[in-house]
Amino acid sequence: MTEGFTPKINLNDRMEHTKLSTSLPPTRLKGVEQPETTDFKSVFSGLVENLNKDLNAPDELTKDAMVGKADIHDVMAAISKSEIQVNIATTAVGKVIQTYEKIMQITI
Repeated sequence: MTEGFTPKINLNDRMEHTKLSTSLPPTRLKGVEQPETTDFKSVFSGLVENLNKDLNAPDELTKDAMVGKADIHDVMAAISKSEIQVNIATTAVGKVIQTYEKIMQITI
């Protein structure tokens, strides 16, 4: 590399401006939607059902890839997504068990 070489690139002209890059000051939303409150059992069972559905997605995509309906990259993305979800689910279950054990150790 040549010493003292500085490229003459105007980055500001090369940037694409989005809807978020306005000169208006940020404003707060006036209301916040309240999430639907349900019991812990129904929330947890819903998460398990969604996890089961997402874990079956790579199998279906693999079958589609074998007949030429899907791309192998989609299969790999689905496998990675399901692996991450299994890790998250395992961590969440571990945290719930740890919390339960801590609650059971509390003396009244």
